[in-house]
Amino acid sequence: MSSFTVFDCNLIQLPKIHNRAGNITPVENLINLPFSVHRVYYLYDIPGGESRGAHGHIKLESLIVAVSGSFDVTLDDGRNKKLITLNRPYFGIHIKPGMWRDISNFSSGAICLVLASELYDESDYIRDYDDYKKWKLNS
Repeated sequence: MSSFTVFDCNLIQLPKIHNRAGNITPVENLINLPFSVHRVYYLYDIPGGESRGAHGHIKLESLIVAVSGSFDVTLDDGRNKKLITLNRPYFGIHIKPGMWRDISNFSSGAICLVLASELYDESDYIRDYDDYKKWKLNS
């Protein structure tokens, strides 16, 4: 699974249904999302200048969406880096397994929604970048 690169991680446009009462964006497993969601979490009230993420996953894939405000997602596959700015609630970045990710530059009031393919499992995390690079080289 670590053979993916940042170029395999793409922006996904989710449906946006609009009427005079507002907008709704449905997200459905294996329909407009290329995996089944087993965990949902969101980050909010991030102090100015702070970043989140800064880890890699061995098996987990995810979709990250800025449901409010904006922030940057930096993806790293050990050789290449890719910076994506998320600022619309109907676009998300699909992150493949084996990527290092860092989320930064949160606007005031930003909410970062993460849809994850796996339940929380600490053994799936790589939290040290040097360890990540070694793992990536040996996978």
